[in-house]
Amino acid sequence: MRKRLLAALGAVLIALPGLAAVPDLPSAALGAPDPFAWLEDIHGARAMAWVKAQNAKTAAVLETDPRFEVFRRQALTIFTAKDRIPTPGFLGGEVDNLWQDGDHTHGLWRETTVSQFDRSAPTWRTLIDLDALSKADGHSLFFKGAACLAPEDRYCLVRLSYGGGDAVEIREFDVKAGAFVADGFHFARAKQDAVWLDRDTVLLAGDFGPGTLTSSGYPSQVRRVSRGQDPSTAPVVFKGDATDVRVFPRVLRDADGKVAVTLIGRSPSFFSTRYLRLDRDGALTPLNLPFKTELHGYLDGRLIVQVNEPWAAGAHGAAIPQGSLAAVDPRTSASQLIFAPDARQALVSATVTRSRLIVEMLDNVDGEIRIFRPGARGWRFRTLALPDKSTLHVVAADHGSDRAFITSESFLEPTALWRVNAATSAATRIKGLSPKFDASGDVVEQRFAVSKDGTHVPYFLVRPKDMRLDGTTPVQMFGYGGFQLSETPTYRPEMGKLWLERGGAYVLTNIRGGGEFGPAWHEAALREHRQRAFDDFAAVAEDLIARHITSPPHLGIYARSNGGILTSVSITQHPELFGAAVIESPLIDMLRYSHLSAGASWMAEYGDPDIPADRAFIARYSAYTNLKPGVKYPEPYITTNTEDDRVHPGHARKFAAEMEALGDPVLFYENTFGGHAMDADADLQARRWARHYVYLSQKLMD
Repeated sequence: MRKRLLAALGAVLIALPGLAAVPDLPSAALGAPDPFAWLEDIHGARAMAWVKAQNAKTAAVLETDPRFEVFRRQALTIFTAKDRIPTPGFLGGEVDNLWQDGDHTHGLWRETTVSQFDRSAPTWRTLIDLDALSKADGHSLFFKGAACLAPEDRYCLVRLSYGGGDAVEIREFDVKAGAFVADGFHFARAKQDAVWLDRDTVLLAGDFGPGTLTSSGYPSQVRRVSRGQDPSTAPVVFKGDATDVRVFPRVLRDADGKVAVTLIGRSPSFFSTRYLRLDRDGALTPLNLPFKTELHGYLDGRLIVQVNEPWAAGAHGAAIPQGSLAAVDPRTSASQLIFAPDARQALVSATVTRSRLIVEMLDNVDGEIRIFRPGARGWRFRTLALPDKSTLHVVAADHGSDRAFITSESFLEPTALWRVNAATSAATRIKGLSPKFDASGDVVEQRFAVSKDGTHVPYFLVRPKDMRLDGTTPVQMFGYGGFQLSETPTYRPEMGKLWLERGGAYVLTNIRGGGEFGPAWHEAALREHRQRAFDDFAAVAEDLIARHITSPPHLGIYARSNGGILTSVSITQHPELFGAAVIESPLIDMLRYSHLSAGASWMAEYGDPDIPADRAFIARYSAYTNLKPGVKYPEPYITTNTEDDRVHPGHARKFAAEMEALGDPVLFYENTFGGHAMDADADLQARRWARHYVYLSQKLMD
């Protein structure tokens, strides 16, 4: 029946104007044209008229609810609070920060001294006022970071996003003068990377015209650009293939800021990178490293490398287990093991200071920070004395000294900022976020569900202490399960204020596909094994119901991006388990994803739907393919962003349109700026979460 419906709709819609603007449409999964392909025309008049109508319909449901304005104001108060902790970075031995509040919605990039930063009210010097710059330029500009020339960090390549997307314009900025450099380096908007070689030379991976981007939309060339030179005429240092995900430059410096190693990275897939050493004479020498590696810096004359596949013994030295951290000589490739996690541990990141290596890790999803020191007898570590049962994150580390900043947080404990001396392994709490909601009535538990294949899947339950086991507790369940990203206990003030304070419970799942237990936990749900992530998520839902914590009318799910696959698949495979689903910035049409925005870069995660064997296993779960007439699905709230240049808004649009065509209720809302993260400014965030919690309240509490 669905095939006939799509064929009939397609016959009508394909003749309508607007479809010709949508390029490169392969045959639909069921042999019929995609009737909603026109919604892939991001800024097309017809598509935007549909978006406008959908937004009005959804606003009439969610924004007229008396709770909306209450939630919006409460969220805005949180996002614009003056007592928030400024997220620090290191800039020329001082501290920098991007600050957004109600008066500076685009933000202030600013700096202060280290001693000033420790104070409750530091004196800041504004470097760039993004609101003023946006007004002067006539564009909505957002700060996406800066690459500064060490060791002084006076000259920076500032990345500016239009509307919050991933593509950036790069402009040279003089920190000392507090102004952009006249006739300085200036690269037009693109998905690009630029790093300094010296004061008058940068390596640029950018868009140099036709044939210089990969099929994923990222650079395929690295060029050496001299001051005043047109990038399109600059010499090519390295050229990858169109089928690569991207190529990029890396310049690693020693503790004194001198160039130690220059590398070119070529990523044939999302998880594999082949590094080549670029010598001064322009010669390129491949490094003897496993393809699945992450490079974390340069210390003691060696590269710090995270090895995400087993590295067998060989010319480099002894075998290095999967998921380990190793030090590698960039000239000889001789390796030395730094740290090998056990089956319940995972390496999250590693950050280099002047003489130490700060390692962020998980032990049974509990954060831990270890500081390693190289020595004649190998690498030794000390564990920092920081709060347990918390998420610990290295916010910034100074490569020119041993200073670092680390945050701690948990579901019910607000974020605290710690100043760390890596040389002495001393940590001092210098700032703490004031509580943004009343957590006195809640408790946190870690539980385990048993998945379909017998795997024990951990999850956290944040619940009222006096919760009754009668299945009536409203539960919001979150998951991700992809790209080796770990979901850990974090302080979510808007969730606490708008949900926990009102008697709701929150569940964070640690399903396969994530990185909570290292690369093997991720690989267990790759490609043809993706169903395991969905089974894990369903197992947690079933466990919550079996324990009478909640029941389907009171159980809602939320996830975004890759999690949009998870939530859309969950309601199509198990509509009986859920009463609500928030599907945000989602991937959904998995038979088409590799042709949309940056989708081609993720084929190592999901498979290639243009290959018949891969298409077969993807089609079994793709929610856009598996919606069926006559099934009672929970009415989802689907939300996306017009300026999302990472996950194409067509995924969300088409899924909502197909549900409507089948007669199923659906709410759809599309923000018109903010990019993939949808966090460009405080007002956008406040409205976003107000709609979110009005929807969940209507579905699970009313």
